Amino acid sequence: MNDTGRSTDAAAQALDLESTASLLARVRSGEPQARERLVVRYLDVLQRWAHRRLPVRTRDFVDTDDLVQDTLLRALDKVESFEPRREGAFLAYLRRILVNQIRDQIRRFARRPAHEEVVDKMADASLSPLETAIGREAFASYNAALMKLTEEEQEAVILRIEMGLTHQQVAEALEKPTSDSARMCVARALIRLAEIMDEGQG
Repeated sequence: MNDTGRSTDAAAQALDLESTASLLARVRSGEPQARERLVVRYLDVLQRWAHRRLPVRTRDFVDTDDLVQDTLLRALDKVESFEPRREGAFLAYLRRILVNQIRDQIRRFARRPAHEEVVDKMADASLSPLETAIGREAFASYNAALMKLTEEEQEAVILRIEMGLTHQQVAEALEKPTSDSARMCVARALIRLAEIMDEGQG
């Protein structure tokens, strides 16, 4: 099974468990077991997502597992200020924190003296499917445009395109009545995303 398939399996299993909103409420009440369950729920899918987005040349200096665990701890430490509207909202929230963590690590790496063994022209075999399809520069444009979408649109794109959930799983996460309604939601979000990216290039 490929990485996308494994990520989808992990996310699908998460959707079958106790709701994220319920677990977050238990975290707020101080239950350590609820914190542990949230970490277990999102750890695997976030690790796979993060690993595919760290440039190869930084991986000797950055531990993906540490980044993800730090992301989860930061999110749970600020849980009082987060109100999940849907199941997909918390995953999108974690993704935003993790993106900022990765950016910070890349900036730190860029300030390091050049390492003789680093070959910048080496092909990056671990590009994400999205980056493979649109390229790194376009991915930066995509990410900026993504932040301009509504929360639901962001969640639809992240869950379907980045995390690889099926339309039925997206429907459950976004509280849509059917997989077709989730499909339409994703399609509308992608159209709006493309429009914003086009505007940015104009």
